[in-house]
Amino acid sequence: METDQLIRTLAADSAHRARPVGFVLTLTLIAAAPVSLAIFFAVLGFRPDVMTAMHNPFFDLKFAVTLALAISAVAVSLHLSRPEASLKGWAWLLLVPVGFLAVGIGSEMMMPQRLPVMTRLVGSNSRVCMMAIPLLSLPLLAAALVGLRHGAPTRPAVAGAIAGLLSAGLAATLYASHCTDDSPLFVATWYTIATALVTAIGALVGSKVLRL
Repeated sequence: METDQLIRTLAADSAHRARPVGFVLTLTLIAAAPVSLAIFFAVLGFRPDVMTAMHNPFFDLKFAVTLALAISAVAVSLHLSRPEASLKGWAWLLLVPVGFLAVGIGSEMMMPQRLPVMTRLVGSNSRVCMMAIPLLSLPLLAAALVGLRHGAPTRPAVAGAIAGLLSAGLAATLYASHCTDDSPLFVATWYTIATALVTAIGALVGSKVLRL
């Protein structure tokens, strides 16, 4: 069977499966969420001043960034679950959280600060961040890959990487409520490194489990 004919066959086959992919992905993520929540409350928990922190716009910005990443990755993941799909025209969605971060960093730089730039960038929770986001991501990543298997992605490594972004975005949203480092510089550095690690894991595992 020629490649073009194969893709058309897969596209026709996935047409009636496209709707279930989103439904199954939702179900698997809902099933995995209590596991990540249990890990979060057992190991981390909310920061002590969380109610006061809510009045800090940079604290709120962390959630805007992480949720934007998760939502964008969900949209791209569902798109890539179709065999004829590519990132062309969709990759820009993943720049939305980058835009939020850029605005946050610019705003912080224009404000008078008590701490030097490097102190805000390094923070006091970088090591915890690097461990917590991947740990909280793992159940969600497994769930996302199970959900995406109900589609027909022709680029399994790319689809797995986006699943990694999705799970890291959700995990980082949880972690943000524990983290006492609110500087956008900290988020741009350590959240990004942790997210990149999960993305790499997603690409590696996805290349195997999402293969047609």
